[in-house]
Amino acid sequence: MTLTLDRVNCYYGESHVLRDVSLSLGAGEVLGLLGRNGAGKTTTLRAIMGLLRPRSGRIALDGADLGRLPAHEIPRHGVAYVPQGRRLFPHLTVEENLRMGLLVRGGGADTLETALALFPVLRERLRQRAGTLSGGQQQMLATARALCARPAMLLLDEPSEGLMPALVDRLLEAVVTLKGRGVGVLLVEQKVDAALAIADRIVIIETGRVVREATPAALAAEPEVLLRHLGVRR
Repeated sequence: MTLTLDRVNCYYGESHVLRDVSLSLGAGEVLGLLGRNGAGKTTTLRAIMGLLRPRSGRIALDGADLGRLPAHEIPRHGVAYVPQGRRLFPHLTVEENLRMGLLVRGGGADTLETALALFPVLRERLRQRAGTLSGGQQQMLATARALCARPAMLLLDEPSEGLMPALVDRLLEAVVTLKGRGVGVLLVEQKVDAALAIADRIVIIETGRVVREATPAALAAEPEVLLRHLGVRR
């Protein structure tokens, strides 16, 4: 299964925010989408999820045109999204949040168990309200809820934001586990080293355009590219 964007152009009003963006994500692959703030990373994810309609170009999952679907239908086709800020139901319990994920594609007890096995701390807090969890636990819950939809493709927007290093490592381990299970992961991440450590390929976006696609090893050999486009030194 492959998710593809082909020359996608998106606008906010008259502001042209994605310019001929093309990329692909295969099953069991981690694709890091990197760029400075405002480069178009989150907009790319929103376009995939139908939350922002492209004016031109095509977004497809195994040939099926996602751009023709209403936003609420896209998760049912196997694409799940963990947005920046998590967007849990804070007054519902951990279990109730997870069951909301199960409703998307009719998952059952086995699906729930798989998600809890990835984040065991949630099993201890099934009756706790989501809004009372720590930031790291909330991020785990948001990811587990997305996994309850049994996605073929998982979009993660800044999963490490505001988390302690140990929790960042735990989330990255989970991404590697999902990769091993054949899930494609599109990872937007400000922590460049974290993305380079687990991604198979990196796409760099700048002012709405893809300016570079390479393996992490190739980028590590060209530190001037990271400095020019991301403002980081390695």
